[in-house]
Amino acid sequence: QVQLVESGGGLVQAGESLRLSCVASGSTDRINAMGWFRQAPGKQRELVAGVSRDESTKYADSVKGRFTVSKDNAKNTVYLQMNSLKPEDTAVYYCNARKGGYGSSWFSTFEVWGQGTLVTVSS
Repeated sequence: QVQLVESGGGLVQAGESLRLSCVASGSTDRINAMGWFRQAPGKQRELVAGVSRDESTKYADSVKGRFTVSKDNAKNTVYLQMNSLKPEDTAVYYCNARKGGYGSSWFSTFEVWGQGTLVTVSS
């Protein structure tokens, strides 16, 4: 079993910053990639950013230049630094951990999700 615990969500105004953190515990040898997805009301869950097994990163086009994903392998932790937040970034953000990576070139054999943390950006 792998458990993911997220922190750092909250309410901010447009233009401000937030940093999300997610710590993995348990059988962490089952994972080697971590990232973030989000789901806004009435929309499908989408990849925001992820760090794959080879340390490559993938970002949604809508967050490129504003968000930065990083992973601390020693701490089994992934971070999402979100700058210049916009109201359209409002969503529940879910931490994801998997064996593999992010993007169409990866095939992941194991995956686990966090419980989600709400990010609300007011205009």
